Amino acid sequence: MAANRYIFPSRKDRTETGRLQIEEALNTRIGKEIQDRLIEHSNESGVHPLRQAHDAFASRALLAQTAEKTLDIQYYIWKKDLTGTLMFKAIVDAAKRGVRVRLLLDDNGINGLDESLIALNRYSNIDVRLFNPFSLRWPKWMGSITNFTRLNRRMHNKSFTADNQASIVGGRNIGDEYFGAGTGQLFADLDVLLIGQVVQEISEDFDTYWNNTLSIPIDQIVKNTGEKEHKKFSQTISEIENKPEATEYIGILRDSNFIRDLFSGNLDMVWADVRLVSDNPSKILDKSKPDQNLIQQIQNIVGEPQKELILVSPYFVPAKAGVEVFRNMVKRGVSIRILTNSLQATDVKVVHAGYEKRRIELLKAGIQLHEMKRFSDDMKFREQAGPFGSSGSSLHAKTFSVDGQRVFVGSFNFDQRSLHLNTEMGVVIESSRLANDIREIFEQGVPENSYEVSLNENGKIQWIEYTDEGKMIHKQEPETNLMQLIFVRFFSMMPIERFL
Repeated sequence: MAANRYIFPSRKDRTETGRLQIEEALNTRIGKEIQDRLIEHSNESGVHPLRQAHDAFASRALLAQTAEKTLDIQYYIWKKDLTGTLMFKAIVDAAKRGVRVRLLLDDNGINGLDESLIALNRYSNIDVRLFNPFSLRWPKWMGSITNFTRLNRRMHNKSFTADNQASIVGGRNIGDEYFGAGTGQLFADLDVLLIGQVVQEISEDFDTYWNNTLSIPIDQIVKNTGEKEHKKFSQTISEIENKPEATEYIGILRDSNFIRDLFSGNLDMVWADVRLVSDNPSKILDKSKPDQNLIQQIQNIVGEPQKELILVSPYFVPAKAGVEVFRNMVKRGVSIRILTNSLQATDVKVVHAGYEKRRIELLKAGIQLHEMKRFSDDMKFREQAGPFGSSGSSLHAKTFSVDGQRVFVGSFNFDQRSLHLNTEMGVVIESSRLANDIREIFEQGVPENSYEVSLNENGKIQWIEYTDEGKMIHKQEPETNLMQLIFVRFFSMMPIERFL
């Protein structure tokens, strides 16, 4: 649809702001703590993979607690749950210490948070902006269905940056299912903690989004309800913080070695050339140039795989063109292994239809497919073991490695929505060590936690499961029912691949 259908609130009182300048950043606590390591590894960045869900939350909380000047935070989804509220508290505590907080959220992933966000915005030093927001706030769904163009194109980026010195980038949003809190649906996910040169690129990219026309101050679109809601917000934080489940969760975080290791210098960092790849926000208006798009940037950095491609994506919709690209790689001698969600594990069943439509073609092309099993929702998260150190009931990590030399970690799903509609971001890391880690995950963790998908002698799909009792062969999608199979088959025949 035409870009001119987008109508935004006035730019009145929308002040352009920028990242913390490097001279000030180096004088912060974080800057001083890492300065010697940055001098030793000039022209490189330090990378620490955050595979464990509890470490992923602890790292964000620790950066918020340690920041002295700025926090720049950008997410697609922020939940009104235990970890979402605890993270709000960390932001408020930072602001009270004088830290300037810029919080940029996509408007599609903050259901029920308008009052909390406007209350948060009332704090000194905190500015909240919504990306590509709907003008109608209640009922919000009405605004969604009456403006499909806006609903269909979202900011899927995820970053958390403290004092322009340390950043977290990856697949996790803010919510209990991403951080191993409680039971219910839990995601196996992956982030990276970054220090060094790439953090400057991430901060510059945040400024580009923050000052974009699509980023609207929340008080221009949500009514300011005054001191009453501000007090209610503070009370909610206090109530959540004192709940037994919060006490238990915070106790788990305190026992984490991650917090001690980060500032003692014992945290294992991989030093490498790291490059940011990010869509320009103008992609939402279909106005971006090819070199402003993440996929082109990845291709420019990574080039063509020569020997091996290992790909992990929760939502894998290659479409016809993608299948042809993979087929040509295999013809050139490239080994391709792909891990995605099984139908039982995926949290978006309709997306599985786009994958199911191309599955036989992929297998015939010689591509190895693995589909993640779904773990029980009522299992304690920390008791589970999976391919990313912790496992949940659904895969959510987005990563790939090329030729045992380069690794991508970010928000980009290998589907048509990430390719054409949403904005995405991530980092490309030149590291044989991290690439080998992903290979080892496929060789050791994936067989136990996934189904191996193949064709039998009659050309029919089968799912091979390796258990303690031996090998089991499933002739239809494991752990699914007839209605789910009919649902997926129906949507696989619909012309909706571009929107999946």
